[in-house]
Amino acid sequence: MLTDASHPAGRVRDMTVSPLFTSLVGSGPIKAVFLHGLLGRGKNFTRIAKGLGDQAQTLLIDLPNHGASPWTEDFDYVQMADIAAVTVEEFADGEKVVLMGHSMGGKIAMLLALRHPHLVEKLVVVDIAPGESKGNFEVLMDGMLALPIDTYTTRSQAGADLATSVPSESTRAFLLQNLIMGKEGNRWEPNLVMLRENLPRIMAWPGATGTFDGPVLWIAGGDSPYITDADTAPMRALFPRVRKISIKGAGHWVHAQKPEETVYFLRQFITA
Repeated sequence: MLTDASHPAGRVRDMTVSPLFTSLVGSGPIKAVFLHGLLGRGKNFTRIAKGLGDQAQTLLIDLPNHGASPWTEDFDYVQMADIAAVTVEEFADGEKVVLMGHSMGGKIAMLLALRHPHLVEKLVVVDIAPGESKGNFEVLMDGMLALPIDTYTTRSQAGADLATSVPSESTRAFLLQNLIMGKEGNRWEPNLVMLRENLPRIMAWPGATGTFDGPVLWIAGGDSPYITDADTAPMRALFPRVRKISIKGAGHWVHAQKPEETVYFLRQFITA
């Protein structure tokens, strides 16, 4: 179990084996990395990574406490950024990457770029800001934890019960990707209890100093409440070369709801 991977800014500490689960998509000359949001996993960005496949080789990371990656005892954004930086540095192999992060992964990406700028050529932050976030994850996670998962023999049973608290079919499908069912019993793959207990810290922003002087693309969902006009000044203070775009008709999960538009803007940005 990962318990402490924090270290001073600068070169990432040496590790022979990356502690995080990853997969690679694409064969282009640019190296890119995706960091997913809360209750997600790297493969959520597979369609986007395939859309960039001729331009970039993209590393999809399962962040700590998610997917097939190890758990931590509590949640700390600086620790998450430094753990992810170890994996990014191994992948970068002396080069710089285009680092992309959505929601919680966007906050981790911002901190990683600020703490380890030698690893990042360009940064993409999707529907999140360096500040307090507002969302309905409390309802979603409480609904998940209330399910009697030991009693289910099919995923559809879990979906039917979850519908009472999560009426959106697409949101239920996103959440239930985390339910592992097998002969040895059913379980939640993420560190769900710890993440729920630390939800206020996840929705908060730990603060940061310094600036990242590389190009930054800031993508907002046009129908999402996660980025407001009040976020512009704090964002620009940390990332002076930020460019903001809004994708119409997209909510918080921009890449899932508007994949073609997301790929279009990413292709323009990473090759500019």
